[in-house]
Amino acid sequence: MKIHFRDQIIALLFFAILPACQSGNDKKDADLAPNAHKVKAEEVIQTSAYTYVRVSADERDYWIAISKMDVRTGKTYYWSEGSEMRNFTSKELKRTFRSIFFIQDFSEVPITLATQAPPEPQQQGRQEAVEHWGISVAKADGGVSIGELYSRRKSFEGKTVRIRGEVVKFSGGIMNRNWVHIQDGTKDGDNFDLTITTQDSVKVGDLVLFEGKVALDKDFGAGYFYGLILEEARLKK
Repeated sequence: MKIHFRDQIIALLFFAILPACQSGNDKKDADLAPNAHKVKAEEVIQTSAYTYVRVSADERDYWIAISKMDVRTGKTYYWSEGSEMRNFTSKELKRTFRSIFFIQDFSEVPITLATQAPPEPQQQGRQEAVEHWGISVAKADGGVSIGELYSRRKSFEGKTVRIRGEVVKFSGGIMNRNWVHIQDGTKDGDNFDLTITTQDSVKVGDLVLFEGKVALDKDFGAGYFYGLILEEARLKK
């Protein structure tokens, strides 16, 4: 059997290009962002709003959930931003996952430092408050409720008030102060959550009594703006 010179050239070019392609893929993986994960899709379940994928990496399988998208089994994907939930139940699937990761940036393209998106602006600074149902805290003697404070905010501006509530969020050591969010079950329109700055420490779920000065339209910069806030508050027994 004769092999034409042209066929030899094509074969040589093919085997010369193949290692270069493999090297290029290896380089992409080497350039992955430090928090990026490379996974293989092993099983895919589609629902009305989410896509559930069982993925494998480093001889380990785990489940992830992403906004509905076309994912193919056997294909390689990448992700870097997500959070784990344990004992999560999907009502649509009628199934409970012992552990599942909700992923924000699931992609077919390797996630490198050059391509990784910066944090979204809404992840910085103040976060929107969430109303906690079932909270009902009696007003302190000589104090005000959260609903009253908001409805009469102008009359309270610059004054010291006493207020009781349940701690729903605590963030310590930001701007040299601790930030406490309390709710008492009362509200004025959409205002149901009071932010307090203090040097005292509390825990989520604590029933607390604070005394502090009312400030309006306070702007701390970096996205921390409050129409009403209780400042320099002290925790009372």
